[in-house]
Amino acid sequence: MTKPTVLLIHSGGFTSRQWRKLAAALAPRYHVLAPDLLGYGEGGPWPDGQPFHFRQDLEFLESLIDEGGQAVDVVGHSYGGFLALQLALRRPELVRSIAAYEPVAFGVLDAVEDADALRGLALVKREWEPDGRGVDEAWLRAFVEWWNGPGAWERLAEETRESFRVMGWKVFQEVMSLAADRTDRATYATIGVPTLLLGGEQSPMTERRVIERLGAALPRATVRMFSGVGHMGPISHASLVNEAIVEHLAQGRATP
Repeated sequence: MTKPTVLLIHSGGFTSRQWRKLAAALAPRYHVLAPDLLGYGEGGPWPDGQPFHFRQDLEFLESLIDEGGQAVDVVGHSYGGFLALQLALRRPELVRSIAAYEPVAFGVLDAVEDADALRGLALVKREWEPDGRGVDEAWLRAFVEWWNGPGAWERLAEETRESFRVMGWKVFQEVMSLAADRTDRATYATIGVPTLLLGGEQSPMTERRVIERLGAALPRATVRMFSGVGHMGPISHASLVNEAIVEHLAQGRATP
């Protein structure tokens, strides 16, 4: 019997390596597909100055799933979680279930009802001002610290900071394209597959509100928030998050 396929989509600024522990846990029962998105990993960085839109990553993921010819369970973190939801909208026949840790689906926030949450997004600088190496380290620092608090950039290992510098332009382009996306609650409400929405109680209020709005909109959504965990939960608290994802996938397989 052919194993069911699980697609693992990494977050912006990282690579598919972030899912290696989850991939190992799933491997006995699933065919695990954990690609590097465009501009990451062995494919090399996205060319500096070349425009990018998240639709290009979606088309790349669609091409991978189309090769298998069957619906897949999709797991994503942050930007990867957003792509998981967008994939279910674009190609619902390809997605059997979703598990998304803090998907950056900011379009669900209402200008009036969520004005307090939207103010947080206004703090993100919309210009890329590179130095002689083509890197805007100030933007990268602000991006990392928006999610993880003051000092988070310095707490990263130097190897991780250098990885962000190499992929910085692509990360910036991702952020700008998804920040301009206006996919609203009514549209996301058309996603009819079982969806597990995960988040950390220490994450920015803006993202916690996104999870709240998505949880109320999606007809088959379950929300689970982790105490003492932030935006990087799939890495910092991998065992906790992975356990929830494995359980979600198992329940989905048990349900016709």
